[in-house]
Amino acid sequence: MEELEEYADLAAEDMKSAVKKAAATVRKDIEASAPKDTGDYAKSWVVKTTKESSNALQVTVYSRNRYQLAHLLEHGHAKRGGGRVAARPHIAAAEEAGIEQLEREIERSLTNG
Repeated sequence: MEELEEYADLAAEDMKSAVKKAAATVRKDIEASAPKDTGDYAKSWVVKTTKESSNALQVTVYSRNRYQLAHLLEHGHAKRGGGRVAARPHIAAAEEAGIEQLEREIERSLTNG
């Protein structure tokens, strides 16, 4: 029984490190692919640990001070005088890449022990 607890602790540590790596990658991908006018929007992305317990970790990647722009840039929006602004998707691609990286990291760490 002690060995199972040790394995569970190691697996939880591996999972937490994989989540942190994936979150950092998502932030870097968003910064790299975000539209850059002044660069403030791209630089505003941060990673925050939302919940952490002995066997789980939840992180949030968000725009610190330009959060109002995120959905407008990602999906496009209507202009004041009519017409629309084209969408510039940059969050969804980074999210998908982060999910894939997280799955690979967790699978690799659990199979290699």
